[in-house]
Amino acid sequence: MPVVVRLAGTAEDPLICPAMTDDVRNIVLGVIAAGVSATLGWLARTYLWRRRLRRKQAFFGLPGNSECLLVVNRDAGTDGAVHRHDVFALLELSALIKDCSAHARILSHDLTQQGFGERTEFCVGGPGSNRRTAAHLTTLLPGVRITTGPEPGPERAAFQIGSEHYRLERGVSEHVLLARLKGGQDSRPVFLFCGQRAITNQAASRYLVRNHEKLLRRHRDNSFVLLLKVVNSQSYGPDVVELIGDVTRAAQTAPGRPGPVLRVTG
Repeated sequence: MPVVVRLAGTAEDPLICPAMTDDVRNIVLGVIAAGVSATLGWLARTYLWRRRLRRKQAFFGLPGNSECLLVVNRDAGTDGAVHRHDVFALLELSALIKDCSAHARILSHDLTQQGFGERTEFCVGGPGSNRRTAAHLTTLLPGVRITTGPEPGPERAAFQIGSEHYRLERGVSEHVLLARLKGGQDSRPVFLFCGQRAITNQAASRYLVRNHEKLLRRHRDNSFVLLLKVVNSQSYGPDVVELIGDVTRAAQTAPGRPGPVLRVTG
């Protein structure tokens, strides 16, 4: 007798059983659910990333495709050279500016003859090597006095902030001012990295890059002046930094003038 092979099922004898249909349906639904979950996760991550970017751009005053200034100082005792630690600071700031989708224009401190507030400005170096920093200290931070000059001694590069005095202990305990200053409500900020040595300028720029979210939560869009201490730079370089305190009020108060009074009512 010939052998008959049945290739298709009938209504009474189906080729695909109901159990197999349920398995296929479950696989399809699982694939769809995985796709929807992946899409929602991608949308959530994109939203959070854009939100962090907008907050970062607002804090630094760097909207997309905007231009800012990097004001470069000169190493004391050299002919137009920039100290290598100041170069490292500029590189870290350049990466931050690029992350904000902005552009940097680099200017020497002795060629920057313009006001502030129209564009964000990053000013690196103390008043002894950066005339722009000296001008900002006089105009915006009248309570800060920094000893300048080539003469060695215990008072060289010493900070006087209000009634407090901070000397330079080379390689052991060195100080730097990290400031975010605004001339008006709608003006772009000026960032100062004013240290007793070039390595402290790099430490301040690194501190700002690493802690800008924390600084934003604490200070929002307000001006602030922080005094940092770089510990044992001979061994640790610019990595070990301690926050001595917020010296905004003392730095913005001219000697002999009372500081702002906080009135509490209610």
